[in-house]
Amino acid sequence: MNIAFVYNVRHLKPALNDPKAQAEAEYDTPETIAWMKESLEKLGHTVHEVEATTATYEKLRALKKSYSDLLVFNYSEGIGGNDHEAQISAICEILDLTYTGSSVLTSAIILNKARTKEILKNYHIPTPEWIIINPISLITPIALSYPLIVKPNSEGSSKGIFNNNVVNNLEELTNVVTKIRDGLQGSVLLETYLPGREFTVAMLRDQDAWRVLPIIEVKFDELPDGMYPIDSYEVKWIYDSPENKIEPLECPAKIDDKLRQRIKDICIRTCEALEVRDYCRIDVRLDANDNPYVLEVNSPPGMAPNPAENSRFPYAARKAGMTYEELLDKIIQSALRRR
Repeated sequence: MNIAFVYNVRHLKPALNDPKAQAEAEYDTPETIAWMKESLEKLGHTVHEVEATTATYEKLRALKKSYSDLLVFNYSEGIGGNDHEAQISAICEILDLTYTGSSVLTSAIILNKARTKEILKNYHIPTPEWIIINPISLITPIALSYPLIVKPNSEGSSKGIFNNNVVNNLEELTNVVTKIRDGLQGSVLLETYLPGREFTVAMLRDQDAWRVLPIIEVKFDELPDGMYPIDSYEVKWIYDSPENKIEPLECPAKIDDKLRQRIKDICIRTCEALEVRDYCRIDVRLDANDNPYVLEVNSPPGMAPNPAENSRFPYAARKAGMTYEELLDKIIQSALRRR
């Protein structure tokens, strides 16, 4: 069939002291985009590349006029604004195009960490306690207990989350919140810091049921002294890179059957509560008593096919015995069932 492959491309290498490079953290390298396009073509599809820009609507509209069988493989983060991950799905809805991934509403909610947590709490799915500081709110003493972790409310790929985002007092909190406000749009999430192990769980819709791929533990044993064991920008983009000889992921995670089942259960319930479609990746962390909590949901998750990049979703798929092409095909088939 004809596939419109919609994506964002990264032009700068990740760097700690370059805000422009950090702004592109959610995007993919030209090499990744080319590899993904080639993988889709190996499945027998004709692939039309569409970079996410202000011209995307007209490009998709023209492709629809030319190809009656058009499917949109939506791997885009959008163009800008706090709800950017919902933009391409909204365009597809306007044009009545079948597309991969979650709906407009779900995509917007998932990018908003606080709204996601409100829904999880309503469904009795464990998530760390939190409060929101809006862009113009004063920073005052808060009810949550330290330590806290501070995050931009509407960003992914560890954007705006650095090692010093774990704070232990009001002075540290004020400094981090001010820095996030100066660099990124929107509100700031304050969340109870959980001291336990961290996992990431790839979820794949397979024959109208959620399939939990082998659970990955994110390991922090090889980090330099002074680094908190969190999946920060430094960890995800600087230390975990093909140039560094460290292995931060362990899959399948070495956990007992009881904990594995608890993690699976809350991840399936999360997908159902948020009405996620096709695929996603869920970050989970344990408290001091080894109870699992959902941190956030990634939809779409990173899908870099090069094993050297340690992209978590393809990593779990390989451990499940799937080739990259088979993984893409399952996502496409899940979307086609909606057509």
